[in-house]
Amino acid sequence: MLLLACAFSPLVISAQTDADTPAPASPQVPVMEADPSAKFLENGYRHLYELKFDDARLDFVSYQKARPDDPLGKASEAACYLFEQFHARGVLTSEFFVNDATFLGGLSGTAEQNHNAGFVAANSKAREQAKALLRTNPHDIHGLLALTIADGMESDYDAIVIKKQLPGLSMMRLAEADAKTLLAIDPTQQDANVALGMSNYVIGSLPSYKRAFLWFGGLHGDKLRGMDQMGSAADHGHYLKPFAKVMLALAYEREKKPALARTLLAELAVEFPTNAVFARELTIVDKQACCNR
Repeated sequence: MLLLACAFSPLVISAQTDADTPAPASPQVPVMEADPSAKFLENGYRHLYELKFDDARLDFVSYQKARPDDPLGKASEAACYLFEQFHARGVLTSEFFVNDATFLGGLSGTAEQNHNAGFVAANSKAREQAKALLRTNPHDIHGLLALTIADGMESDYDAIVIKKQLPGLSMMRLAEADAKTLLAIDPTQQDANVALGMSNYVIGSLPSYKRAFLWFGGLHGDKLRGMDQMGSAADHGHYLKPFAKVMLALAYEREKKPALARTLLAELAVEFPTNAVFARELTIVDKQACCNR
């Protein structure tokens, strides 16, 4: 983000200037405006978490028109398609997340029935643009962030939507590598911790025999570490901060820690009052707390 700045150049006035002669006005350096395209991303993600998916897509397309070479535009559009599908199928709910049959088994229906053409096209374009940027500058922050988001989303899509777990785990490994590279360059890019956290939590939740198989392939899950990483994104992330809160709250529900889930869900319900899912999940954990007394 560019900071709004204003600079003034001092006017040097000769000591011999007649006191009655008005001094000329000080020349002013033009004001640097904040990047006007940034508001499209900000508004788009807000609309996404408010479940206003058409509005979110309009914002993300506007960003792409303003910044055609920035892969974050296409990655965000892809996120909108996937989030919309997750919302329609109840993925981001405790009913889905706490149940092993759905959490580890994915959506009902065939891969063809669940195919999300909008997501696949936008995500492929985001990855293509990100790789083009990184060929020029391997340390490009937006390129690395877009690639991390794209690979992480494809991992979720493969495993949950079209139920191809092995390709999903392979993409998860790529997302993890992207995230580590980005955080090594810029530790403030905490959105990357969503990919790391999901990778660790999902693999750590698999049955022991599957974890043992994956261990030999270099995938080492750790549920507690995954929750810590999602917590970092929930505290310090930017575009994916609300998503990290959702995922962490659901993980807390899965781990039977409703009080911790409640804190996050209450924050989300206040920040996004039009999102009925957050309010509903908050009601569920409140009922759980009452029953456990």
